[in-house]
Amino acid sequence: MDRDAVMEEFRAAGALREGHFVLSSGLHSGVFLQKNLVFMHADRAERLCRAMAEKITALVGQVDVVVSPAVGGIIPGYETARWLKVPAMYVEREAGQFKFRRGFHLEPGVRVAMVEDIVTTGLSSRECIAAIRAAGGDVVVAACVVDRSGGEAEVGAPLVSLASLKVPAYPADQLPPELAALPVEEPGSRRLTA
Repeated sequence: MDRDAVMEEFRAAGALREGHFVLSSGLHSGVFLQKNLVFMHADRAERLCRAMAEKITALVGQVDVVVSPAVGGIIPGYETARWLKVPAMYVEREAGQFKFRRGFHLEPGVRVAMVEDIVTTGLSSRECIAAIRAAGGDVVVAACVVDRSGGEAEVGAPLVSLASLKVPAYPADQLPPELAALPVEEPGSRRLTA
């Protein structure tokens, strides 16, 4: 599956949005990929994650488990694991840190594919990988559906993506005037409060 086919999945699902968005990273962007509108359709998730499983296998061979960061990575992680025929787990934030909960644990040295939805700065991926390594896992690859950094994000493991885009994102104090003039939406989940 090439970049155009991936972006067509987002367009067809109404998930490629334009406006003024605060991303989970805290950066502001004129483009937001509402991946949940894609993943709510099992057929779209299947096509994307089957292609991601094929890329993972081509790069590193067989893995033992897929681990994803909650919340956004759970669906693509599960569906990719299904195609890899391995278990899927996820880490959740506890006191601000990703941790394995709900009985999930890793055997020492297990080969892990960390699967994420969208990478912008790579922060969630780095935090997830740190939790995997702290639990004894060997992260042999990181994978995402879309890399918004255009290949510039450093996640701490070899990163493969189905689509790589260079989408401008700005700190709040460095917004271009045309972006600053638009009403702000904050569709991400990182800063949700109880």
